[in-house]
Amino acid sequence: MRSIQRVAVLGSGTMGSRIAAHFSNAGIPVILLDLAADGPDRNALARKGIENALKQKPTAFFVPQNTRLIQAGNFEDDLQLIPSCQWVIEAVTENLDIKRAIWSKVDECRAPDAILSTNTSGIPLAQISRDFDDGFQRQFLGAHFFNPPRYLHLLEVIPGAQTDPGILRFVTEFGENALGKGVVLCKDTPNFIANRIGSFFGSAVVRTMMEGNYTIEEVDALTGPLIGLPKSASFRLFDIIGLDVWAFVAKNLYEAVPGDPWREWFVPPPFLQTMIEQGWIGEKRGQGFYKRVGPDKQIHAIDWKTFAYHPVRKASFESVEVARTIPALDERIRKLVAGTDRAGSFLWKVLKSVFLYSTEMVGEISDRIVEIDRAMRWGYGHKLGPFEFWDALGFNDVAERMLAEETTLPESIQRMRAEGARSFYRPADRLDFPHTEYFDLARSVYQPLEARPGVIVLGDMKRARGVVEKNAGASLIDIGNGVLCLEFHSKMNAIGEDALRMIDKAIQLLPERFDAMVIANEGENFSVGANLVLLLTAAQAGEFDELEQTIDHFQQCMLRIKYAPRPVVAAVFSRALGGGCEIVLQSHAVQASAETYIGLVEVGVGLIPAAGGCKEMTLRFDDSMKAFELIGQAKVSGSAVEARQLGFLRATDRIGMNPELLIGDAKELALQLARTYRPGFPRTDIPAGGDAAYAKMRLAAWSLRESGMIGDHDFTIGEKLAFVLSGGRVTSGAQVSEQNLLDLEREAFLSLCGMSKTQERIQYMLKTGKPLRN
Repeated sequence: MRSIQRVAVLGSGTMGSRIAAHFSNAGIPVILLDLAADGPDRNALARKGIENALKQKPTAFFVPQNTRLIQAGNFEDDLQLIPSCQWVIEAVTENLDIKRAIWSKVDECRAPDAILSTNTSGIPLAQISRDFDDGFQRQFLGAHFFNPPRYLHLLEVIPGAQTDPGILRFVTEFGENALGKGVVLCKDTPNFIANRIGSFFGSAVVRTMMEGNYTIEEVDALTGPLIGLPKSASFRLFDIIGLDVWAFVAKNLYEAVPGDPWREWFVPPPFLQTMIEQGWIGEKRGQGFYKRVGPDKQIHAIDWKTFAYHPVRKASFESVEVARTIPALDERIRKLVAGTDRAGSFLWKVLKSVFLYSTEMVGEISDRIVEIDRAMRWGYGHKLGPFEFWDALGFNDVAERMLAEETTLPESIQRMRAEGARSFYRPADRLDFPHTEYFDLARSVYQPLEARPGVIVLGDMKRARGVVEKNAGASLIDIGNGVLCLEFHSKMNAIGEDALRMIDKAIQLLPERFDAMVIANEGENFSVGANLVLLLTAAQAGEFDELEQTIDHFQQCMLRIKYAPRPVVAAVFSRALGGGCEIVLQSHAVQASAETYIGLVEVGVGLIPAAGGCKEMTLRFDDSMKAFELIGQAKVSGSAVEARQLGFLRATDRIGMNPELLIGDAKELALQLARTYRPGFPRTDIPAGGDAAYAKMRLAAWSLRESGMIGDHDFTIGEKLAFVLSGGRVTSGAQVSEQNLLDLEREAFLSLCGMSKTQERIQYMLKTGKPLRN
C-alpha cells in the first residue's frame, strides 16, 4: 500500500519553500534542495527559503517548530537523498530547459515507484516529460499548488498522457485528506483552469477600466467583498502577485493560445509596461498600484493615465452604498448588476465577458462547468465560480440581456435554453438528503453531481431537510444519524440572546431525539464572541440588572453544554474569540480546522471573560499565572496546532487539514463519543490559588504599569482578572466550585462594564475594529 513518509521539493524559491512548509504542517518530513551556494554553507539558498517562509506574514508554518521537519540541501551534494523520498515535487523557475535538466538528474537516482510531479503553472506537461522513458511517464503528473499553499485551498492535478491512474487517485486522495486541499483534475492545457480563467478575469477588469475611464480605487471597490471576491480585489491582488509576474503570465498565455479567439485580451496594457520599466512592480518593491507614504504610512494610489500618486480616494457609488445593506450575496449582486449607473455598467461588462469566455473554455480546459467553478472558488477565493455567478444573476435573465445587446450566445448555451434549462445547477434532493445536478454543456442534459464523502454542507442540508427550529441568531439542523447541529448565523456569528435561547432548546431536545450534537456553521468565523453592540447599549443605559441576567444566562448555557445529556462537539474554524472561545472550551470535544485562530480577547475591550473562560483556564493550568498571562495578553493562536500549545485545545481534541471535511469529521467524532458517553456534574472541588496567587499576578501587572507597558485602566483590569483566577483571594488550596468562579467572573465583568474607559474601548472597537489604549 502506497504511503508518503518523506518528500523532496526541488527549488526553494517562493513556491518551493512554501510547499515544503505545508508538507511539514501535515507532519511529513521534507528534503528541500536548491542550487549549491558559494561559501562555507553550500545549502544557504535552501536554508534561506525556509527562513523566508517562516518570516512571511502570515507565516507559512503552523508553528515555528515545523521548520525542524525540513532538511536543507543542494542539487550537487544531496541528490543521493532522493531515493528515500516517495514523492518528488519540482518547483524550480518557469523555464522549460531548467525543468528538464533537473528532471534528468532526478531520473537517474529516484526510487522506481516514487511519484514525480511538477508545480508548473503554465508549461505543458508533455513538453517537460518529452523523451523520458515509459517508467518516468507513468509516475509523472502535474500537481499545481496555489500561493500561499497553506492558505489557498486549490490543488490542480494534471495527468500526463501515460500517468498511472492509481497514482492519480492516490495524489487526489492524499491531497484532500493529508494536505487539506480541494483537488481539481485538469487537462494539460496552458495555465490549466484557475489561472486561465483568473488571467482572463483580470484582463477583463483592466480592459473595462480603461474603456470606462475608472480609477484604481473605483475598480477595487467594485471587485472585492462587495461581489464575493477577496479583500485584495483586483489591483491590490496585482501588487501582491507582482506586476512583472502578471505581465509574464499574460505574455506566456498569449503566446501559448494562438487559437483562442479572446487571445488579444491577454496583451498587457501599455501603462503596465511603463510601471514595470519604472520598477513599480508591487509590494516587493514598495510600490505598484498602491504605495505607503510618510511616517504614518498613508496609502496612495496611482493614476494609471498620468502615473501620479495621490491619497486613496473613497469610491462613491450610490448604488453600492444601497447594495451594502443587502446581506445575501446573490441578492446583492443582482441589485448591483441590474443598475445602469457606472457601478452596474462596469460589473455587467466584466461579468458578461467572463461568462462568455468560461463557457467557451468548457471542453478545452475542462469537460464540466464544475471544475471551473471549483477552481475559481478554491484558487482565487471567489465565493462563486463563473457559472454559479451566472446562476445567481439568473440564467435566463443574463442570456436575454446578452441577446438584447446583440451578443451571440455560445452554441452550448443556445442548446441549453432549447432544452428548457433554467440554471447551471439545480437541487435534486432525495429521501431528505441533499443532491445536486449540473448541466452538462457537451451533452445538453443535467447530470448528477457526485457525492463527496465526508463533506456536509449545512445550506444543502437545510434545503433538503428543513430545520428543527430557528430564530434570527441560530438554527437547529438534523444532519442525520441522530446528530443535531447548532448553527450560528448572526453577523460575524456574534452571540446574543437568540443564540442562547437556541442553545437552551438544543439541550432540551438532545435526550428526546438525538444521540449527539455538533456546534458548527459556514460563516466567515466560528464566532467572534458576545454581541458588543447590545452590551454597550445596555451599559450606557445603566441597565445592569438586565445585563447581569444576560451574562448569567450565557454562563448557564455554557454549563449546559459542558454537562449536556449527550456529547457536544465544537467544529471550530477561523476566528473563535471571546465567547466563541468559551463555547469551544466547554464542549466535550473539539474538531478543529487547522486554520483556527482562537483566544480570550476580552481585555482588548476593557473586560474579562465571563462565560466560563477564566474558570476553564483555571481548570486547565496548575499555575494560575499561565492563565493570567494568556488572558491578560489576549493571546490568539495562529493555527490549531498553536492553540493546542497555548492550552485552548486539549491533546485529545482533533485537528483536520481539510476545512470541507470539518463538519463531517465533527459528526463522526460526536457519534464515536456517544457510544460510551456519560454526563458529568459541575465540580465543587477546584483548588484555588488564593491570596498567594493573587499577590503574584497583581505584582506582575503592577510591574508592567510601572514600566509604562500598560496604563492605569489595564492595571485595574489585571487586578480584577487576578481576583477571579485566584478564586476570590481565599486561602491557598481552598476548594471552590465552578459556580463560585462563574459568580466572580460575572461580578468583575459587570463592574468593568460600568467604567467609562471600558465603554470607550468597546465603542472604539466597534467603530474601527482595533483596540484602544486609554
